[in-house]
Amino acid sequence: MSTVYALLFIVATIVLVLGLARKIVQYAKTPAPLKIPTTPAPVTQTGVVMRMFREVVFFESLFKSTKWTWIFSWMFHMGLFVVLARHVRYFVDPVPLPIALIQPFGIYAGFAMVAGLGGLFLRRIFVDRVRYISAPSDYLMLLLLIFIGFSGLMMTFLIHTDVVMVKQFFGGLFTLSGGELPMDFALIMHLTLVAVLMIILPFSKLLHIPGIFFSPSRNQVDNSREKRHLASWAKKLEES
Repeated sequence: MSTVYALLFIVATIVLVLGLARKIVQYAKTPAPLKIPTTPAPVTQTGVVMRMFREVVFFESLFKSTKWTWIFSWMFHMGLFVVLARHVRYFVDPVPLPIALIQPFGIYAGFAMVAGLGGLFLRRIFVDRVRYISAPSDYLMLLLLIFIGFSGLMMTFLIHTDVVMVKQFFGGLFTLSGGELPMDFALIMHLTLVAVLMIILPFSKLLHIPGIFFSPSRNQVDNSREKRHLASWAKKLEES
């Protein structure tokens, strides 16, 4: 089973990295023929950087749109960020001081992550306009994330696993030296769901993770009066 899961995570990592790289290249090459920043928009490049920072960290536009959705979404994303940072300890040795300091907070960030996901799931069920545009994949993706968070919390508070063996397994995976994986039910469920998420992420709506940085409505400077905007293909036509 350790060999099976080692191969599974190698395949999942390859799919994740290559899939994300392919989509990022596609996003970067997609032309933006129109100047369409959502107003009020910054008129300088520095303003665009600050706007993107507020959007990525604080979800500024979502906060202005709907407070309840913002609360649940921010809880989930910030909880996930801390949880992922906490998991760095399984892949590096020695553990950096900042990662060591957030370990106690990472435990409770898992609760925030699951609570936020639960709120987003209920929103898709009980809010009419959201339920109308929701596809089955939207529910399944939320359930997948909820069960990943739940299985992680289960290992922390109910069914403890040997974290030393887990660290040795992933350390051996990166160095191709092998390692034994504990055969705990909660751990196996957690790792299986994580591998599934890694494989389907490059083909799902979760691509908004890199996509936000390529959104013309967010990354464009509002200077259409001062500077003519031309897509790359339009520039070539004009030159010819």
